[in-house]
Amino acid sequence: MNLKQAAAEKAVEYIKDGMIVGLGTGSTAYFAIRRIAERVKEGLKLRAVASSRHSEELAREWGIPLVSFSEIEAIDVTIDGADEADGEANLIKGGGGALLREKILAHHSRRMIVIVDESKRVERLGAFPLPVEIVPFAENLTLRSLKELGTEPVLREKDGELFRTDNGNLIADCRFGVIADAAELERRLNLIPGVVENGLFVRMAHTVVTGCAGGRVTIQDYI
Repeated sequence: MNLKQAAAEKAVEYIKDGMIVGLGTGSTAYFAIRRIAERVKEGLKLRAVASSRHSEELAREWGIPLVSFSEIEAIDVTIDGADEADGEANLIKGGGGALLREKILAHHSRRMIVIVDESKRVERLGAFPLPVEIVPFAENLTLRSLKELGTEPVLREKDGELFRTDNGNLIADCRFGVIADAAELERRLNLIPGVVENGLFVRMAHTVVTGCAGGRVTIQDYI
């Protein structure tokens, strides 16, 4: 079992009968969705919402019952991965391109469980480029404003074309170096017209489950 899978399967143990569960997106969340599907087949009763079309497709394929957002008021627990996680419950997310929808789920979750392997645990965020979701309209002006914050934004591509999120937006991957104040950078990014959301999840993680070498799993609660 790889480290991501070990962390994901431990996190799924938090899900209880009757819960509304948020499904994350990405290679680590994949293992959580798969384990949730196994538990549903074993008799676990739950309803789920997904943070991306891909995760929704996996849930349907594997028999996880999905519910419309209009039918719920909150999410009991969301399980999702992260590209980086520091020691203060701050994250960089969005490597999979679903950062806006992931942040919506995280904000409305009673418990946000983040699953990572030990390579994603860092003292300070910033080694991984920060994804920033921007609208296509006048994107050159938005990119110019991002540059004024001290980065050289690069529009993400996939298969030789500009990557589009499930919301039809673009992703600018931004390197800021070591991020000394994640909350302040998040605030400054979101003040730029044209920026829809950014991949800084500041103190949003309630629990971080880490898969470590040798099959060991650590759990750190923050909130």
